[in-house]
Amino acid sequence: MGFKDNLQYLRGSHNMTQEQLAMLIGVSRQSVSKWESEKAYPEMDKLLMLCDMFGVSLDDLVMGDVRNGIAMSANHVEDGLPKAPMPEMEGSALPQDITGYEEHMRKFDLMIPTGVSAIIFGVSIGNLFDSDNSILGNSDANEVAMFLCIAIGTLVGLALLIPAGLAHSAFKRQHPYVEDFYTESDRAAARKVLAIALIAGIALIMAGIAVNVWADETLHVDEGWPSTALLMFVAVGVWCIVFGGMQYGRLDIADYNKESEEQHVQENGTESIYDKGNGAVCGIIMITATIVGLTLLFCFDGGPHGMFWMSWVIGGFLCAIASIVTGLIKSTKSV
Repeated sequence: MGFKDNLQYLRGSHNMTQEQLAMLIGVSRQSVSKWESEKAYPEMDKLLMLCDMFGVSLDDLVMGDVRNGIAMSANHVEDGLPKAPMPEMEGSALPQDITGYEEHMRKFDLMIPTGVSAIIFGVSIGNLFDSDNSILGNSDANEVAMFLCIAIGTLVGLALLIPAGLAHSAFKRQHPYVEDFYTESDRAAARKVLAIALIAGIALIMAGIAVNVWADETLHVDEGWPSTALLMFVAVGVWCIVFGGMQYGRLDIADYNKESEEQHVQENGTESIYDKGNGAVCGIIMITATIVGLTLLFCFDGGPHGMFWMSWVIGGFLCAIASIVTGLIKSTKSV
């Protein structure tokens, strides 16, 4: 067997199409087709990627027979006779993470929840300067201090969220297909992390609510530090829930590949009217939520002033509902 036969055999044994193999190593489908028809030959870096992916040596891939591991190169010949056959290789080579998916996703899964929690944390510190129960007392500096806390928290959050999102989009463009290399033990560990994160996150949020209710019922204080305590608990709880969910979600390689294909469709100008409509609706909702939140913050001295942050929470829920409805409509139309 030559390189052409070896490549076809390895690709077939992994149930991989030419297009999937091409996306996995960063070439066009036509390139793989040319390799398998012997009209072209891959460069050395691509050969090494193929070796890592399929768990074979370079000699076996190029000049040997990957079905039984016998390489016909000079390095595998002694006294003019081939060495003893190597053990059967079919099914022994586990998929490898040749794209750096695991390292990228672990970093991405850490930056996203930290960015979201940083924004909530900034709002929580800002509540210490609420005019009704500020730690500075009745001072003209309250609104400035609240604004600075919220602005700093938002900037820190965006400094994490935006680079993480851009890096993830770039990674998906570079690697639109990733072979599933996770084992069942990996998935079991991720399920355990998710369960612990959900329990811890919900417990923290409930603890924050309990502190807020206690302060209101016992101390008759419902603004200022009780809101700060509530949002701090919420910030940590949200971090746990989002982190656990993303850690579990990263093992869903099939969903990653599907999202990458959809992103590829969008970038080529064939985004469906449902996706465009959903993006527009979510944009309008969040702009409205921002206007309402800022209005409550700076235009009301009492009443809903301390609950201005709820506008973004409600906006997020409305966006989620809009996305679910859009997805249902889209799936119904596609049937």
